[in-house]
Amino acid sequence: MNAKKSLLIATIAIASVSAPAQDAPTPYYNYRVQLADKAGTEYSIHHPEQFLSERSLSRRQRQGIRIDQTDLPVSATYLQQLREAGAEVILTSKWQNTVLVGTSDTLLAERIASMPFVTAVRKVSAYEKKQKRNNKNGIDRTYEVAKVAPNLTGSSYRNALTQIAQLNGIAMHGAGFRGEGMVMAIIDSGFFNVDVIPSFANTKILGYKDFVDPDADIFAESSHGTLVLSCIGANNPGWYIGTAPEASFWLIRSEDFYSEQLVEEDNWCAAVEFADSVGADVINSSLGYIKFDNTADNLTHEELNGASHINSRQASMIASKGMILCNSAGNEGRGEWVKIGTPADATDILAVGAITASMEIAPFSSRGYSVDGRIKPDVVAMGERAAVINALGYLSYADGTSFASPILSGMVTCLWQALPWMDAYEIMDLVRRSGDRYQTPDETFGYGLPDFFHAYTMGLMQKYTK
Repeated sequence: MNAKKSLLIATIAIASVSAPAQDAPTPYYNYRVQLADKAGTEYSIHHPEQFLSERSLSRRQRQGIRIDQTDLPVSATYLQQLREAGAEVILTSKWQNTVLVGTSDTLLAERIASMPFVTAVRKVSAYEKKQKRNNKNGIDRTYEVAKVAPNLTGSSYRNALTQIAQLNGIAMHGAGFRGEGMVMAIIDSGFFNVDVIPSFANTKILGYKDFVDPDADIFAESSHGTLVLSCIGANNPGWYIGTAPEASFWLIRSEDFYSEQLVEEDNWCAAVEFADSVGADVINSSLGYIKFDNTADNLTHEELNGASHINSRQASMIASKGMILCNSAGNEGRGEWVKIGTPADATDILAVGAITASMEIAPFSSRGYSVDGRIKPDVVAMGERAAVINALGYLSYADGTSFASPILSGMVTCLWQALPWMDAYEIMDLVRRSGDRYQTPDETFGYGLPDFFHAYTMGLMQKYTK
């Protein structure tokens, strides 16, 4: 996602504290190292409890998914050799068998590439290490937020009514499916003030993880994730209710709001695997990649095949691990690019486009198809003037597929709660089949606007007619 360029949201002014004078920064680079195998790993597929949570294993078992070599952590032996060569190991991706390393030595990449267990090395970022963003003490968060949500009468959903009603979500909630017992992971660019806004007091947050800067304060970063979380997890009857208000959440940061570099794809891959390891059922990612600070890294339309970029390959594996990814399609519909980005081009996910309150396509919503002819976006939800809770705790409105995706992902979570015997592929199939354009999908609406209560009844019929 290029939050600075493509997200159509109002910027909330935040006061910053002057930074102290610093020495001249040291150039610093990240490289993606592709490993040949997992020789020397200390783990075994026969003892997955050593690297996956009980909930993650239970989710796999329920769907008949076996642990395989991609689940094994990368070789500790190889990591040690990289460190001995002078590289700083930042993070790894076990599914892709890659290591993200950092160094100020421009010749180190050559030495690493010559190692017998390395098949490829690619530079994925260049920045000044001493300027790496860490807002833990850099943002003044002392200004007053809204203390109490207004006690309004009328509909429990009030301001979020339209975006939930479009998906027939009120019927799902009325049937008792509000996300209880389900775990969602939100991968985003920061969750500014979520920890202090009373409007999130009833939101069940299990924990958080930062893959951009582990020393940063995830609640003092971008407010984009705050808005996204509100669409799903806010639970303020009479004022604002999200689409899965009783689900539980992991908040994960993979997006560096201050730059746009390929390293964010690596961060995203690590975030997905973390979500898997803690037992998430559904992932919402309101992120997408098209253009980068280094223009040589920019996508071409020919790369929108679900396999050219590491984050798309990663996304295409998520369902095979028993999770569902809902990803924003992108906001390029009226720009020069027009198309979706990565990882919205992945297979076996739900890429989500945006519609208006009158169920017309939002003009900014990115179009499909994928280059290999798959339907993209998969489905749509409300993303123009979507009701959100902002970083001050007040009701606001925002435009973008960034909000269509979480609105839909919460309903996907409720549907899976209602049909727990189904696997990830079956749930996504129901969502597509319940779309109002299922018989005539196109590159604008995909399969259309899903009816989640209809999806639920179809799921029940499948169970009892087998």
